[in-house]
Formats: sequence, structure tokens, C-alpha cells
Amino acid sequence: MHITLRQLEVFAEVLKSGSTTQASQMMALSQSAVSAALADLENQLGVQLFDRVGKRLVVNEHGRLLYPRTVALLEQAGEIEQLFREDNGAIRVYASSTIGNYILPEAIARYRRDFPTLPLELSVGNSQDVINAVMDFRVDIGLIEGPCHTPDIVTEPWLEDELVVFAAPGAALLNAPVTLESLANAPWILREQGSGTREIVDYLLLAHLPRLRLAMELGNSEAIKHAVRHGLGVSCLSRRVIEEQLQSGTLVEVPVPLPRLVRTLYRIHHRQKHLSSALLRFLRYCDAQP
Repeated sequence: MHITLRQLEVFAEVLKSGSTTQASQMMALSQSAVSAALADLENQLGVQLFDRVGKRLVVNEHGRLLYPRTVALLEQAGEIEQLFREDNGAIRVYASSTIGNYILPEAIARYRRDFPTLPLELSVGNSQDVINAVMDFRVDIGLIEGPCHTPDIVTEPWLEDELVVFAAPGAALLNAPVTLESLANAPWILREQGSGTREIVDYLLLAHLPRLRLAMELGNSEAIKHAVRHGLGVSCLSRRVIEEQLQSGTLVEVPVPLPRLVRTLYRIHHRQKHLSSALLRFLRYCDAQP
């Protein structure tokens, strides 16, 4: 059986119009095309849907049984057409943890105010997780905290982000002017290997220290903030991550004798990935930082 939407459209219009002549005028088809479509549908179903009363077609019990299901199918087909006509396809985004937890929520809130029902799927992991998901086409776009050097991935600069060294208010490090030597002697609490933040901290900051006293590695920024707040060491994270704690005084910024620590956040997608209009529209909301 190969029932088509066109046959169901014809059936519904004939039922409403009462004749193939009027149905053909409403659908801008020839009367013969309407009659043929209706006949094909009846042949496939093995029943008549209308009783022929003179030149009129009067729906019978079979037609009345079919009609509500036809309307439902046609409405669903119309919803599918509308979904893609307005570029309303589902968007799958994978962001590294700093971006996913501290930057994207505000952008998503702005997007949701304008498009409250459109499907949006956000995953959060470290930068290597994001790269792997983009490589496997499991997501449409990735947002990471360090550059990606994989040939099959297109990497584009996205946002600038400042990194801050911080400690608990009573940290011993703050009892004297901070030097590279005193930073090297401090116990450091860092993100895990594979994190974009860890990679850039290693490059911008730790490479300038004569040595590193690594106290612990933790898998998320919240754990690091709590560990530092309890005096277990010093760390370096995005200013966006610790802004509230700096303002409240539960954490303090450590002045570092180095140039300002600034990194670039990147947007990545697979070289063979088509960027839909829906995805590009979402990215404009991500680009519009307050």
C-alpha cells in the first residue's frame, strides 16, 4: 500500500466540497486528476469512501472513519514543512565547562526569550570531549577554551576571556609582594589535563614559573573554588567563573608580575558539517555578549 499525502488532501477536499469539480478548483488541479487520486485511494483501501448520489459525492461510514485520521496526518505534515521552512531545526551544542556553565546560560536565556519552544541540546565537558564530539558528528558546533589543531575541524576565534590568579583572603602568599618565586612555592590547584583552561594556564602562566608545586587536580571549576576558599592552595580560572566570589570577598585576586592573562575562546565545527540557518541564528545570540 502506497497512500500519498496528495491522495489524502484530495479526499479531505472532496469531503468538504461535495464534488470533484469544486475540489479541483480549490486545489488548482484538473478534475480528472482529482478523480484519479480519489479512485487510487479507494482502490488501495479496498472500499468506497463516498456514495455517488447523482453528481454529488456523499461521504459514507468508511469516509467518516478515515477523515479525522487524514486531518491529523495532514496537520503533522504541515508542521514538518513549517519547521524547516522557518529554519527551526534542532541544534546540538557541546561546550567546555567554563563556557557551558558560565558564559552560555545568559546567551541561551536571550535565545529562549525569542524562541521558547525550539529544540536546543547543550552538553558540557572538557575541551577534548568537545573536540571528540565534533569529530564524530555527534554535535553541530563546539565551543572550547583553547585552540584545536585537528585538520578536519574548522577553528574560529570567538571571545576574549581574562584569566585571574586567586586565593583565599588569608593566604600566606599575600603577606608579601607576589613574585614568580613565591608563586612557584605556592600549592597550586588546577584543572585536569585535557581541560582548555589547564592548557592555557600552563602556557600563559606556569611556563614562567621556575617550578610548579602541584597540590591537586580537580575536574571542575566549582570544586577548585571551594578548595581555594578553604585555604588549600591558589589557582587560576576565568574571571567570569569567580566574579561573584571576588565581589563578595570570599576569594581575592592575586596580583601577578606578568602581562595580563588573556586567552581566546574558540568556536569549532567539522569541515564537512553544514551550518544551517537555525544554527547560525543561535550563534548570533552567542556572539552578542552584554
